[in-house]
Amino acid sequence: MTAEAAPARQRLAVLGYPVSHSRSPAMHNAALAALGLDGEWHYEAIEVAPDRLEERVRAMPAEGFVGANVTVPHKTAALALADSLSEVAREIGAANTLTFEDGEIRADNSDGVGFLAALPASPGRSRALVLGAGGAARAVVWALGREGAEIEVWNRTGLRSQNLCAELGGTPVADPATSRYELIVNTTAVGMQGEDPFSELPLEADGFGGGQVVVDLVYGDGSSRLLSAAAARGAATVDGIEVLVRQGARSLQGWLGVEPPLEVMREAARGAC
Repeated sequence: MTAEAAPARQRLAVLGYPVSHSRSPAMHNAALAALGLDGEWHYEAIEVAPDRLEERVRAMPAEGFVGANVTVPHKTAALALADSLSEVAREIGAANTLTFEDGEIRADNSDGVGFLAALPASPGRSRALVLGAGGAARAVVWALGREGAEIEVWNRTGLRSQNLCAELGGTPVADPATSRYELIVNTTAVGMQGEDPFSELPLEADGFGGGQVVVDLVYGDGSSRLLSAAAARGAATVDGIEVLVRQGARSLQGWLGVEPPLEVMREAARGAC
C-alpha cells in the first residue's frame, strides 16, 4: 500500500531582474508560517530578463502559481500583458501584483497605498520631490496626488519626468533644491550597487533638515547613505524595507484574504541577507 502523496503547495513569487537581493521571499514565507499556512503555500524569487517576462508569466499558472509580485524593471510590462486591471493599476500605469485566476492574469498595484502606509503621517498638502520616473515613481506620484501634495518630479532623462507629470500630475523639475521640500522620495535604483547618491542625484547633504521626511525605496544591508545623511541633519527617514513590508502585506492580503502579520514580516525582511 502506497502512502498518499502530499498535496502540492500553492506558489507565489517575485519577478525581477536582478532579484537575488529581494527580501520578499523571507518576508512572505515568515508571514505564511505565522499564519499556519507554510504547509500549503510557498513564496520564491524568480529572475527573468525583460525579453522573457511574458513567456515566463504565461507559464506560471500551469506550474501552480497563484500570484506574483513584480519588481524592477518589469512593472510597466506586467501591466501590458495582463488580461484585466484594477482601477488603481490602470490609473498608475504600472503593476506590482499579478493574480492568476479563472484563466486570466489580473494586475493590481499595492505600491501607492503601501508607500502612504509607511509614512509617519499623511503628506497632505506638503511640497514633495520625487526622484525617478519608472514604475515605482508612478505609484508614488499617484499616491501623493490623491493626498493633495504639491509634487515635483526629477529624472535624469527629462522627457520621462515630463511624460509622467503629463499623465499623473506634478511638475517636472531640472534642478531641485533639497531644502525646499517637506518630503523627498528616491524611487531610482541609485544606491542599490553602492553608488554615491550625492553624485548621482540632484541632492545636497547639507540641504536636509528638521521637519523633512526622506524616503529611500532602495534597501540594502544597512541604512542607505542617503538616509544616513538626512538623519544626521535632523530629517525623519523611511527606508525601503518599511515600504516593502507595507506593499507586500497588501499583496498577500489580496491573495489570501486574511490580515498579514506586519511585525513578523518586518522582522523577517530586516533579518534577511
